[in-house]
Amino acid sequence: MAWPVRAHPHPQLKDEDDMPTPSDGSLFRRRSLLKAAGIGTAGAAGFPLLSACAEVSGGEGNVQEVDQTLDILPTYKEWPLPIEPDLVGEPPNHPSGYLAYPNPPAKAIANPPSNSGSYQVYVPNWGPALAKDDPYLLAMQEATGGTKIEFVQSDGEAFAEASTQWIQAEEFGDAIFMFGWMTNSHAGFNETVVNRFADISDIVSGDIAERWPLLAGRGDNAWADSVWSSDPEDPVGSAGIYGVPWGLLGGPSNAFFHRADLLAEGGFAVPTTVEELLETARAWSDDKAGRWAIGGTDYISKAWFRLEATGWLWDGSGLVHNYERSEFKEWVEFQRTLTDEKLRHPSVGSADFDGKTLHRTGEILFDQDGWSRWWQMTQEVRATGENPAFELGPVGALTFQGREPMYHSAWGVGGWLFFRKDLGEDAIAELLDVSNYVAAPYGTKEYETVQFGFEGQQFEYDADGRPALTEAGVRGFQDSLSYTAMSGTTEYLLEGPADVIEARFAFDEAILPYLDTNPFAGLRLTSPESGTNAGSVFDEKVNDIIYGRAELSELDGAVATWKSEGGDEAREFYEKAYKQLHGE
Repeated sequence: MAWPVRAHPHPQLKDEDDMPTPSDGSLFRRRSLLKAAGIGTAGAAGFPLLSACAEVSGGEGNVQEVDQTLDILPTYKEWPLPIEPDLVGEPPNHPSGYLAYPNPPAKAIANPPSNSGSYQVYVPNWGPALAKDDPYLLAMQEATGGTKIEFVQSDGEAFAEASTQWIQAEEFGDAIFMFGWMTNSHAGFNETVVNRFADISDIVSGDIAERWPLLAGRGDNAWADSVWSSDPEDPVGSAGIYGVPWGLLGGPSNAFFHRADLLAEGGFAVPTTVEELLETARAWSDDKAGRWAIGGTDYISKAWFRLEATGWLWDGSGLVHNYERSEFKEWVEFQRTLTDEKLRHPSVGSADFDGKTLHRTGEILFDQDGWSRWWQMTQEVRATGENPAFELGPVGALTFQGREPMYHSAWGVGGWLFFRKDLGEDAIAELLDVSNYVAAPYGTKEYETVQFGFEGQQFEYDADGRPALTEAGVRGFQDSLSYTAMSGTTEYLLEGPADVIEARFAFDEAILPYLDTNPFAGLRLTSPESGTNAGSVFDEKVNDIIYGRAELSELDGAVATWKSEGGDEAREFYEKAYKQLHGE
C-alpha cells in the first residue's frame, strides 16, 4: 500500500520494542521538526487548525513526531521483574526468557481496587467469541477489582473496515482496541483520534505509580507513541495522550513456521533460499491428493525479496516505492508460481483459510504467523498427546538469487485502547485499573490469569509446573482477544516450553544482523488520502494477479495507474518527511 507500515498485521504479535528517534545529527531540533519541514502546515500536509467548535479534518496526509520528552507523559518508574530471567538478551530485539516457569508466579498487585462499573469494549477476534457469562470473564471481573466489561468481539479480518463506521458514528461502546495496522483503513486516522477519542493526559500525566505502578513502568517509548497533536502550529502545546499502549514491538516481527517433524520425515532440509523452498514445495505438494506445502506467505515473504516494510526505499536521490522496483515484480511472480503450480493451499486468501488447524494436522508444511503459534501450538499438542513427534520451527531469513538476506523487524506500539470522547474521568480511571492489572509481565500471577485463566477451570499445572490449558481453556483462548486488549505488558519475555524458549532465543540472536531499520523512525505518518485509495486499488489488482484472476502482464499498467492516481502525491509527502528527518 502507499503508506508505511510499522509491523506486520497479526493479532498475536507480542514482541516489544523501543521506538527509535530521529538522529542527534539532524539539522533541526526535534521539537521544531514538523514546522521546519513545512509538512504540518494547515491545509497542506498536516492538521488544519483546530477551532473550539470544529473538528480536525483533512486528506492531504499528516505527520507527527513521536517525542519521548513531552511533559505530559506519565513519570517513568521502573517496575523491576520479581524474578531474574534464565536467558538474558538485549531487549527489545533480543528478548529474555525463563527456562522454568516461575512457580508460584509472583503477585504484581498486592491490593486490587474495588470497583463496580459496567462497560463495553470493542475488540477484534479471530476465533470463537466468548459468551458474556463465560466463567473466565466472570472470574476476571472479580480478579481485576469488580469492573464488569462486556467485550464486543467481531471478526478480526473485517474489524478494521467496520471500525471506520463505528468510530465515525461514535458507536463503539466505551472503548475500542485497534492494532496499528488497522488504522490504515481510516483516511486521516490522526484526525479521527483527536475528533473521536478521549484525551487522557490529565489522568495519566505525572506520577501515577501509586495507583497504576505497572502503567508507570511501561516507559516513555510506549506512552510517547500514544500521543497525538491537534494543532500543527503548536504540536507540543496541543499534544495529548489518547490511548493506552499495547505491546511495544521489537525484533523479528513474525515468523514463517515449518513442521520440522514432517520435513525430517520426508528427508527435506529446512530451506535457506526461496529456490530451496520452491523445490521442497514441489516435491511435497500433490493437488490431486489434496496436499499443498504452503499456507500464508503474503506479508512474511516480502523480506525475502528485500522489499521494504515501510514500502519506501531511499535510492540516494529520492524515494522509490516497492511497487516500482524489479524486486516487487519478482515477488509477484513468486506468488503467482505458488498459484499456477498449486503449491499453496487453495483456501489461502479467503476467509475459509485456517492455517493453524492445517499446520497442526500436517496438511501444510509452511505457514506464516505471530510468534505465539510456536509455543502455544507446541504446548497444546503436547498436552493432548495427539502427536508425540510434533515439532514447529521458524525458517530463517531466506534469500533470493543470492542477495543479502533481510528480516522485517517490528517497530513501535502494536496497537492502542482508545476511550469514548465523552467518557468521564472516573470511568476512564476505573478502566485504567484493569489496564494496570493486564500490564503485569510473564512470571506474575496477573499475567497467568489473563493469558491462561484460573487453575482448575481453564488450566492445570503440568509435570513441569507450567500452565496447561484444559478443554475449557482451549475453547476460551482460541485467538479470543478480550482482557489482553486492555494494555501491553511492562516487558515482553519469551514464552513456552524450555526447548522452544531456547530455540527462539537462539533464533533471535542469529537474525539480529539481518533486521531492517525504519527510515521514518520517530515519526507517525498518515499517507494522503489519494495515496491510500490508490494503494488499496493497486493491492486488489495485485491479489487478482497472484490468485490467477488477472495476468502478470497487467502489473506494469497497474503501477502506472497507482502513480498517477495518488502514488506520486504520496511520494512527495514522504520525501518531505524523509529529507527533514535525515537532513538530505
